[in-house]
Amino acid sequence: MSATRRQLLGRTGALGATIASIAFTGSVSELFAGTATAAEPDSPPLGRDGYGPLVPDPDGLLDLPEGFRYRVLSREGDELRSGEGKVPSHCDGMAAFPGRAGGHRGRTHLVRNHENRPDAAIRVPAVNGLTYDPMGLGGCTALELDSGNHVLSERVAIAGTAVNCAGGPTPWHTWLTCEETEDRAGTNGYTKDHGFIFEVDPYDPRRTGAVPLTAMGRFQHEAIAVDPRSGVVYETEDAFEKPFGLFYRFRPEKPLGGIGSLRAGGRLQALRVPGVPDLSTIQEPGTAFDRVEWVDVPDPLARQTPIRFQDFGPGGITHAQKLEGCYWGGTSVYFVSSFAKSADGSAADHFGQIWRYDPDRRRLTLVIVFGPETDVQLPGESPDNITLAPSGGLMVCEDGNGAQHVFGVTRRGEVYAMARGRQNIGTPEEPEWGEFAGVTFAPDRRTMYVNCYTPGTTFAVTGLWRR
Repeated sequence: MSATRRQLLGRTGALGATIASIAFTGSVSELFAGTATAAEPDSPPLGRDGYGPLVPDPDGLLDLPEGFRYRVLSREGDELRSGEGKVPSHCDGMAAFPGRAGGHRGRTHLVRNHENRPDAAIRVPAVNGLTYDPMGLGGCTALELDSGNHVLSERVAIAGTAVNCAGGPTPWHTWLTCEETEDRAGTNGYTKDHGFIFEVDPYDPRRTGAVPLTAMGRFQHEAIAVDPRSGVVYETEDAFEKPFGLFYRFRPEKPLGGIGSLRAGGRLQALRVPGVPDLSTIQEPGTAFDRVEWVDVPDPLARQTPIRFQDFGPGGITHAQKLEGCYWGGTSVYFVSSFAKSADGSAADHFGQIWRYDPDRRRLTLVIVFGPETDVQLPGESPDNITLAPSGGLMVCEDGNGAQHVFGVTRRGEVYAMARGRQNIGTPEEPEWGEFAGVTFAPDRRTMYVNCYTPGTTFAVTGLWRR
């Protein structure tokens, strides 16, 4: 499948007077192997223009297609329902979990990251028993919602961590929150080393506390995905400088052991594609590598040397710029490289890749390529957080320049705008919009939850999703 941005978006109503075309190439059907979602019998198929043109929001927050509505669940600076302090800054990765078995029917639990650095305006409040490093300003908050998406509770789930960017859910309904930093104790005022993954119980955070999962590595974590069959955890690294990040797998000592089991340790390995030191050089969708290798990480704690600089032997290791979103679908794990720029030190340029790794075949395949030219006011630049949609397609958060969108990809390969942010955090002369993050769906698939990073806002979006 190959199409220009004009062909894909010409019917969405999201286009301006001039259009810079962008190639979007690859076998989209590969993204959905084993992940089909059944539509309601009386629902029409999703049209080529998605759910229709975006309608400007009179309140200036979120543009959506006709028939869709949003509710603001939480807003940076408001008081937490728990009374522990204010809603923290920089809402990022997020997941939705069903109500507890035997509990109130129809409730949803959200766990939300706060990607706070030392200069964050509003920290995650430090709470006894839930704080790792009192000088860390990041962490997670947890919201409980009723069936109408009314907030019943909102509280701190973990505090004292740093730069909590993304993460991922486990099969036993906990959230793994990831620190996107390598700062050591003594840096930026921190009293402990950072760069870890922490497990968060959305129902009772005190069951998990604030314990770093050190065996899973200390590096600039982005996202994770768990193989529900083997318990292997895949991890992406969004390193900011060359050499760029690696793609990892963690083989736990107690696979699928439930809450707290990852503390038992395991084996951390990094992906090596023989003869490919940088994934950005692969430009042709459908390119596949069989029998890729997994190499033990010499020092997962990075005591002296960051992992990506460590010696992996004569074959080296495979790097990639901006490794971000990660999810499990069918029998494979998918991960996103948001962009690569030779000006930053990458070996080649692109505006987004989606890769698929099939562990049964040990095969790595480049599925989708975005780029190389784009109009930044249109959806499609620099894909980041990614999730499966009720329509059977994908919802992807954009992390680039210009207007920011949540955009969808249908099973046929059409790209369409689902939401557009209206919160201008810049100036009229130099407008800037807060990026979207943490897109996820309720367990019943009838609500999309998504964050605006700045100013931190969490939305619940409802409408005729099952089409």
